[in-house]
Amino acid sequence: MKERLTRRARALVGGALALALGAALLLGVTSALGSSASPTSEGHRIVLQVGWYQNLDSLNPFIGYQNVSWDVYRLNYDYLVNYDPTTLKPIPGLAERWEYSSEGKVWTFHIRKGVTWQDGQPLTARDVAFTFNYVIKNDLSNYTTYTTGVKKVTTPDDYTAVFTCAKPKAGMLQMWVPIVPEHIWSRISGSDAANKFQNLPPVIGSGPFQVVEWRKGQYVRMVANKHYWNGAPKVDEILFRIYTNQETMAADLKEGAIQYADVAPAQYQTFLNDHTWTAHKAVDDSFEDIGFNCYTRGPSLGNPVLKDARFRNALNWAIDRDKIAAIAYHGAAIPATSFLASDYWKPPVDYHWSPPADERYDYDPAKARALLDAAGYRDTDGDGVREYKGKPISLRLWAVTEKNEYIVTGRLVAGWFKQIGLNVTFATMDDGSLSDHIYNMVRGTFTPDYDVFIWGWGGDFDPGFLLSVFLTNQINGWSDCAYSNPAYDRLFEQQDQQVNLAQRLETIHSMQRTIYDESPYIAYAYPETLQVYDTTHWSGWVTQPAGTGTVNNIWTYLKVAPKSQATATRGRAWLPIVVIVIVVVAVTSILLVRRVRHRPAVEEMA
Repeated sequence: MKERLTRRARALVGGALALALGAALLLGVTSALGSSASPTSEGHRIVLQVGWYQNLDSLNPFIGYQNVSWDVYRLNYDYLVNYDPTTLKPIPGLAERWEYSSEGKVWTFHIRKGVTWQDGQPLTARDVAFTFNYVIKNDLSNYTTYTTGVKKVTTPDDYTAVFTCAKPKAGMLQMWVPIVPEHIWSRISGSDAANKFQNLPPVIGSGPFQVVEWRKGQYVRMVANKHYWNGAPKVDEILFRIYTNQETMAADLKEGAIQYADVAPAQYQTFLNDHTWTAHKAVDDSFEDIGFNCYTRGPSLGNPVLKDARFRNALNWAIDRDKIAAIAYHGAAIPATSFLASDYWKPPVDYHWSPPADERYDYDPAKARALLDAAGYRDTDGDGVREYKGKPISLRLWAVTEKNEYIVTGRLVAGWFKQIGLNVTFATMDDGSLSDHIYNMVRGTFTPDYDVFIWGWGGDFDPGFLLSVFLTNQINGWSDCAYSNPAYDRLFEQQDQQVNLAQRLETIHSMQRTIYDESPYIAYAYPETLQVYDTTHWSGWVTQPAGTGTVNNIWTYLKVAPKSQATATRGRAWLPIVVIVIVVVAVTSILLVRRVRHRPAVEEMA
């Protein structure tokens, strides 16, 4: 007869065993993959360890959407063009030079000779042409923003790729498309590439690092490409360690178990006066938003009031952006005025648009209530909740758990929406669950199942990608608000063809005004990325752009290195502690099990 355990006892045993297994896993990862680094003179490998507070979602570059996934693609693959770490201007990448025809419709890229894939096969212009034609032919939505207007890519020889465009194309040097090997991807159908191909390690690319191991929710291991055309990286490996707790990640950073991480505002403060570390507020082109289900072109499970731009516009006046920046972001954010960041691009090429002072949304709940009344969304029965077609307006407000800032913002927003007469149910979920709702399918038909969410976006050096997420053709693609406006679509096509910078700038400002007025998103903050990295024991950190930008870029990973052999061995000292923890936890687990098993079987269930 099996003895029963109380629910409480099962939890104690399970927790102890989980802790023991977790400690064993930590030791296994550390001993198998290297600690913070090992001295090359002793035949060991130098390992840079980086903390992530986000899961990589896919190693397939035609599927992945998380920021960390794109960080991995940038290291595993090469791109036609690189960007100067100081100025962000295009510089040679796989293409060592390029030219274009007088009308701007034909671009010729000259590909480097002697570059090889990480499996030893030669890389040629044929791979470049295959990659872009593969995207175009199969409508692979991760990159169709970049290929818009490109008719075909041809190769007159092994080192020349000719892009023929239907019209002049302004963003030809801003195409963030990873070049993939034809000898591998030509065997994969476009449908599989867009839906289910996993691209498991080792991932074959031509970049400075290669993914050789991925344990979902635990770590990603990349080894250096010692034959990289732009010079071998200074480290032998990068270990991206994935955390589910920001406090734990910050503690590991303090102990030297990892050398770099983007941390939460609360943890950032603890590093400001520790001279071992550089605590850096990086400015980038990201923004945080309240997104609405705007879908009007088919069935939707969202609340129909969100299809009305008047309703969405009114909600802007219920949002206290200054309070969000102060409370949710601990001051490490700038209140937003549009979806392109304010302090990232510099004149004369400042893509950011700000509304005139008399048109700017301020926190004014009375005005929000008045605008909702004027739009016909009134509280006719006096119960405090507005109605639509006789039914109370109830909204599901969801925040992703990726950042605590989203959760705090969600609670604030839920309170403000209730104050203006909306019934709001607030909940949190991981990004995968939210994506499932956003891209919900019912019997093969796109049917988005959500109302309002709190999330954020990061873009490229050029604003083209962020502009594209509002396009009609990105519904069920990059668009998570399912917004459609033919006038906006035409403006996007217009700016994509404007090689005259002043004209393009004017069009991009007009596009921001359109989104501001229609409000498929409420952009509420430009977050500062709070980066902490070890500058006492490690050198080679590069900010991009210079001074204000992020150190999370290809130039850092090419150049970062321990300053000394002593640095290289730093980090192993904590391994014995892990061993002791495993032993203690294992013994404790056994004792707990033994004690529980001898309890009376008649003990009351907790």
